[in-house]
Amino acid sequence: EREESQGMLSFFRAHKIPSHCRAIFGSLMCVQDVTKRMSLPMDIRLPPEFLKKLQMENPPPCKPLSRMSRRASLSDIGFGKRETYVKLGKLGEGTYATVFKGRSKLTENLVALKEIRLEHEEGAPCTAIREVSLLKNLKHANIVTLHDIIHTDRCLTLVFEYLDNDLKQYLDNCGNLMSMHNVKIFTFQLLRGLSYCHKRKILHRDLKPQNLLINDKGELKLADFGLARAKSVPTKTYSNEVVTLWYRPPDVLLGSTEYSTPIDMWGVGCILYEMATGRPMFPGSTVKEELHLIFRLMGTPTEESWPGITANEEFKSYLFPQYRAQALINHETNPLLRCFNCKPLHLDKIQSIMLSSHIKTQ
Repeated sequence: EREESQGMLSFFRAHKIPSHCRAIFGSLMCVQDVTKRMSLPMDIRLPPEFLKKLQMENPPPCKPLSRMSRRASLSDIGFGKRETYVKLGKLGEGTYATVFKGRSKLTENLVALKEIRLEHEEGAPCTAIREVSLLKNLKHANIVTLHDIIHTDRCLTLVFEYLDNDLKQYLDNCGNLMSMHNVKIFTFQLLRGLSYCHKRKILHRDLKPQNLLINDKGELKLADFGLARAKSVPTKTYSNEVVTLWYRPPDVLLGSTEYSTPIDMWGVGCILYEMATGRPMFPGSTVKEELHLIFRLMGTPTEESWPGITANEEFKSYLFPQYRAQALINHETNPLLRCFNCKPLHLDKIQSIMLSSHIKTQ
C-alpha cells in the first residue's frame, strides 16, 4: 500500500495535478481502504464526521485494525445505533419478536428489523442468542445476511437484509401453481444453502416455507435460525420440540432426541412436494394425526423396516393400522400433476429423499 501511495504521489507531481485534487483523491483512497479493511458494504455512505476523522489521521493507518479499534470505528460510522435505521412498517409479529420493514441511512437499502423484547429477569431469549451466534459466522448467497445488532435495555434488534416474500407467500401469490422450472431452481438453492450449513455441522431444525425468503430476483435464502443448533456442541441428545409439525420426521414425532442432518432433509422432501403439487404433504393438526398421514402414504413401519420401533411405547399406544407404502404419483387423484406434465421420476425423487433421510436417522 505504501509503494502504491508513493507511486501515486510521483504521478501527481509528474502531471502537475493541483494539491486540492490530490487531497480529494487521497480521501477517496482512504475511504476505499477503510471500507475494504473493515469488510463494509461497497455502497455504504460514511458519515461526514467519520470522514473528517479519517482525514485527520496522517497518514491513514495501514495495519490491520484490532477488535477494539474496529468496534469503535463501526460505532462511529453508525453501526449498533437505533437512529441509523428508519422504520417503514410492520411485517409481522410473533411470541418473542416483531419484524419491521426499514431503511438503512448508511446505504439507503431496505432492511428487516427484528425487534426482540427483553425481560428484565430473563434477559434475551435463548433463540435470539442462538440465531445471532450462528448467523455471524454463516456467509452464503442462500442464507439471509445479518447486517447489524442493536442492543438496548428493553430490546435486542437484529438487522437483516430485506427480501420481498417468503415461499409461503410466493405460493399463495401464484395460486399454488408453480412451474416445474421454478420448483427446480428453488430446490437447488435450498439444498445449496443447507449443504453449506451441514458442512459446518449446523442443523437448521425449522425448515418450512415461511422460513425460506425470496427476493425479486428469484434468490431463495434460509432464514430464522432461532431453533438451529451447532452439531459440534458436545452432546448426543437434542430437543424433540423442533420443526413445525407438518415438516417434522416420524422419529422426532415419536420422541427421538438423537438425530442429525436427515432431520432437515425430511423437511426438504415435504417442501419439494408442496411446491410441485401446491398443497402440504402431511397437514396434521396433532402428533397422532401427523404420524397417521405419514404412515398412510409411506407405509406403517415394522421391526424389519425400522428396527426397535415395536418397543417404542408411544408408537404402540397409537395402535396404527398396517398400511402399505403408496406411490406418490397418482394421475387419477391428483390432476394438478397433469397440468405440469410431471413425470413419475420427479415425485419418485421426493420419496427417495424422504426414505433415505428416515433410514439414516435410524
